[in-house]
Amino acid sequence: MNNRIVAIFTFCLLAGCFAIAQNPAAQPSPASPKSPAPNATAPAATVPTSTARPGEIDSIDHIIAAVYDVISGPAGPRDWDRFRGFFYPGARLIPSHRDDKGAVTARVSSPDEYATRAQDFFSKEGFFENSVANRVEEWGHIAHVWSTYESRHAKGEKPFARGVNSFQLFNDGNRWWILTIYWENEDPSHPLPEKYLS
Repeated sequence: MNNRIVAIFTFCLLAGCFAIAQNPAAQPSPASPKSPAPNATAPAATVPTSTARPGEIDSIDHIIAAVYDVISGPAGPRDWDRFRGFFYPGARLIPSHRDDKGAVTARVSSPDEYATRAQDFFSKEGFFENSVANRVEEWGHIAHVWSTYESRHAKGEKPFARGVNSFQLFNDGNRWWILTIYWENEDPSHPLPEKYLS
């Protein structure tokens, strides 16, 4: 009797396996990680109350001019609250540098880190920076400005530095924000091409 029960059980087990093998749809699917819903996006950053002046953030030209203006002036403090108001949360300022051996590095800073570091210099030296030429690309909510600059210690002096500021900007429907400023000075080994000076 026991042998008969074992034989029936074995037959049923084999028959079930055969049926599953013939019909893969009947096989239980392994658990898969939950995929994000279509068009899912990361939660938006919390936007602080802006300390920028309304007329400085309503257009690309105005916000670029305001950035140059706020960092320029005779030796002394800058209006860092106004400066911070131009930047979206998580924004970065990235100077690149080529050393005397030709090695190139980039340093990533937040607006607060930049302000702390720059104020040491601005306390001792006059600094005036202006754009010579701006190349603007804009589509939808995004914009890129390739801004050629000249830096001076006093107005009217010969520039002690020139280079390019690469601005990435975002418009939230109400105003423009800066996401990134990435820049590099020219040097004797790679002067600015004429096309970036006009």
